[in-house]
Amino acid sequence: MATDPPGKKDNRRGQDIKRFHGKAITRRLFINKAGLAAAGLGLMQSGRAGGAVPAQTAPHDRPSGGSNAAPGSDNSGGWVPFSDRRIRVGIVGYGVCRFGAEFGFQNHPNVEVTAVSDLFPDRCEALARACNCKKTYPSLEELVKDDSIEAVFVATDAPSHAKHVLEAISHGKHVACAVPAVFGSLEDADRLFDAVKSSGLKYMMFETSCFREDLYAMKRIYESGGFGELVYSEGEYFHYMEEPIDSFRGWRIGLPPQWYPTHSNAYHVGITGGTFTEVTCIGIKSILEHLRPENNVYKNPFGTEIANFTTSEGGAARMGVSWDTPGDEGERGRVRGQKGSFSGKYEGLATDLPVLTKPPLPPGVPAGGHGGSHGHLMNEFILSILQDRKPLVDIATALNMTVPGIVAHRSAMKNGKPMIIPQFKL
Repeated sequence: MATDPPGKKDNRRGQDIKRFHGKAITRRLFINKAGLAAAGLGLMQSGRAGGAVPAQTAPHDRPSGGSNAAPGSDNSGGWVPFSDRRIRVGIVGYGVCRFGAEFGFQNHPNVEVTAVSDLFPDRCEALARACNCKKTYPSLEELVKDDSIEAVFVATDAPSHAKHVLEAISHGKHVACAVPAVFGSLEDADRLFDAVKSSGLKYMMFETSCFREDLYAMKRIYESGGFGELVYSEGEYFHYMEEPIDSFRGWRIGLPPQWYPTHSNAYHVGITGGTFTEVTCIGIKSILEHLRPENNVYKNPFGTEIANFTTSEGGAARMGVSWDTPGDEGERGRVRGQKGSFSGKYEGLATDLPVLTKPPLPPGVPAGGHGGSHGHLMNEFILSILQDRKPLVDIATALNMTVPGIVAHRSAMKNGKPMIIPQFKL
């Protein structure tokens, strides 16, 4: 089960809170603490010298076909085989973004794609061809009954992620899952956490920001002490959708922005391994038709939601998701710490930075889309099984990226009232 943040004994998780670090909290106090008036997030294009990395500006969810790969990030030079074992993987889901085949399982020397599935027969056949796989199943529920399969990649519709992961876990499979971990439900978050924790199996959420070059560099610098404690962090996922991307049963129509928060929230949680403890969120009503409450099943009126968080380090964070603001798009972030900051490049007191480049991939595995993250996420999941260790985005990290957005949307629906956020820790 999730726990309350340190120092909090409040069972009203995701509900209003009235006090903040022993002081009465007002909306104005929280907004001032979180730095709502901070400057925008435009990352400067810069060279690689001195800890600089390319800015990340490509749109997120449009089918990429690997076109949004970071330059040079698929370099296999220096890759050393760890094992000759081949993990037998089942892949489920081949929708409009074709994520089932986009992460390169079929190219990894330690993977055998044993079976694939999609509810639509034509998509299932296409996925089988893309993965060079001969065995297909009509549903995930049938695929997970195959005892020869060791691990499953869940690339299905977001509302089904929790259900499908629970089904795979119950059949003894390791699971990799597309984002988000759960879809709008704190109860599903608790169920998922308990099931994964008790199973002893590997679970990894494929949050693409974690292997974007800027975030990966920030994580390395943070771990080496180059930032000290973070005072302030920002993340944004801006993706203009005048018309929502096609989706199974229309789940993207009117989607609350903060129900899809992990691309932005990763710019704190994925860097520090810390959490968000409290939130106030401002929702801005949209002029787009599908983002009007009478036109979507979520009764969501917002096209943009800006969440202001308190972090477990005692700092502040601003995380924004927007569907209805045309212009520059992408996933990106920046941080400011006691010893240094990062906005496109490192500037600070540290003079001996660690290596900031991502690790090599096996020969034949492309870095892929979303800033060259796909291949690295898949490789990390496979290595976590081979090496019997915790994956980078484990169940606690996945939920600590996902759940704050669910609570943030609740805050926005209550005009920005401060709310406490459940905490997940293994």
